[in-house]
This record gives sequence, structure tokens and C-alpha cells, in this order.
Amino acid sequence: MFGRLNIYFREMYPLLPRLGLAAIMFFEIYFVLLLNTGVRDFRIGFQEAIGVFTIFVFLMILRIADDFKDYETDQRLFPERALPSGRVHKKDLAMALATIVTISVLLNLFFMNNQGWFLFLYIYGTLMSFWFFKKDKIQNSLPLALVTHNPVMMILNIYTITFVCYKYQLPLLSLPTILLAFTMYFPSLIWEISRKIRAPKDETAYVTYSKLFGYQKVTRFVAVITLVDIVTNILLLWKISLLGVLVLIANVLWMMVQFGQYIKDPTRFNIKERVERYTYITELTMVVSVAAYLLMRMLG
Repeated sequence: MFGRLNIYFREMYPLLPRLGLAAIMFFEIYFVLLLNTGVRDFRIGFQEAIGVFTIFVFLMILRIADDFKDYETDQRLFPERALPSGRVHKKDLAMALATIVTISVLLNLFFMNNQGWFLFLYIYGTLMSFWFFKKDKIQNSLPLALVTHNPVMMILNIYTITFVCYKYQLPLLSLPTILLAFTMYFPSLIWEISRKIRAPKDETAYVTYSKLFGYQKVTRFVAVITLVDIVTNILLLWKISLLGVLVLIANVLWMMVQFGQYIKDPTRFNIKERVERYTYITELTMVVSVAAYLLMRMLG
């Protein structure tokens, strides 16, 4: 079983990179929120490690749940993947999931300060795995699947936000918390839509947003979301790094050019790859700006 799980995690959910991603997601929210609310006395300990671990586990849950939900479809369209190919068994993933979820639940219930929001996150995730008991309706509608499943990423952000607010006695509802909930959610929404945009000649039996609505309309929609996203980033970074703000502006201007070029000629490049590059630069700018600010405070 462990050999088969190693195949799965290597191909579908590389553990160390995903753990690093979880840490970035947690601490980006953590420090951006504190710096925007005037908190300068940070107390990082065991709870923060649990928070990172929880995000890591939850992203794993989403990955495995997707493979379970799409098993029949993947057998037809992606038979080379670890699970539909038979190189990994469903019971292997079920046992791994049961073990790691149990650990995550116990850690949160015994040591964290936002158990209610944690339970809400896991309940929502569980309902997602069962298609909210409307599988036939949701599975056959790409837009409905988006509006019911994608918001879980915002709930994951709120999990971190509530932990920070409770620990440092900050208001749950404020401009920084609202901006953070959205600014960390929009990239997942942008990516989820853009990965299902294809040029007309590249469309297959796989259902995409471009097949449903036309690649031009969907690309324009993603461009609008991207502009809204960068506004939230700029507002949060304004007090932390002016240089970072300038980088964000330059990056989004570059992305707008890419959207325009793709609308004119979708055969020039894969828009998902350009969106991913934009997202990496945006998130890296946020992380580096916060890290540089904290380092200067330490040295000063």
C-alpha cells in the first residue's frame, strides 16, 4: 500500500511542495492581516504549525475527493492517471485520508481557538465530496459545480483569518479581513476557470467554459476578476511596500496584454500558463514584500 501511495503523492499531490504551499497560504494571510491592523508583537508557536498542517491536509482532501468523484470520467479521458490506471487503489487513498483527517481533527479540537470555523470547513468539504447530494444536477453543470465547490477556498482562508483574529483579539469583520478573504480566493477562481479555456480547435469531449460560452467571453470574464483581484492586493500591500505595489501594477498590466492577445488569437499560447505565471508573480510579490518588511523591522 505504501508503495502505491508513494506513486499517488508523487504524481498527484507532491508532499513537500504542497506543504510549502500551505505554509505560504497560512502565513501570507497571517502577517498581512497583522501588519494591516497595526499588530507588531508576533507570537508564533504550535498553533501556527497546526494551522499550516490543516491547510495541507485540506488541500489533500480536495485532491483525493476529486479523484474519487471523477473516477469514471478519468477512466475515459485521463486513463494514465494514478487512480484510474489501477496503480493506486481506492482503499489505499481511503485509509490514508481517514488517518490524516483524524489527526487534523484531533489537533484542531484540542489545541486551536477556532474549532467552530474548522468544523464548518470540514462539513462543507464533506458535503462537496457528496456533490451536496445533488450529483446528477451539479456534475452535469460546469457553472453549478463552480459556484458550489470553488467557494471552499474562501472558507479555507476564513479558517486562517478567524484564528488570527481570535488569537490577537482583532475584529472578525473589518476591511483587512474582507480584503484578505477575497484576495486569497480570487487566484483559485481565476485558475479554475482559465484551466478550462481552450482554443476552438483544441476542444474535445471534455467540457470547458470556452465550449459553453465561447473563449472570448470567458477570457474577458477572467480579465475582469483579475483586475478586481489586483485591487485587493494593492490595498493590502499599500502600507507594507510601495515597491511591491509597483510590481503588482506592472504584472497586471502585462497580464491584460496577454488576455488581449489571446482573445485575438487563441492559438498563440495556452492562457492557463500565462495566468499561472501572473499568479506566481503576484503571490511571490506579496510574500517577499511582507518578508522584507519584517526583516527590516528585525534589523532596525
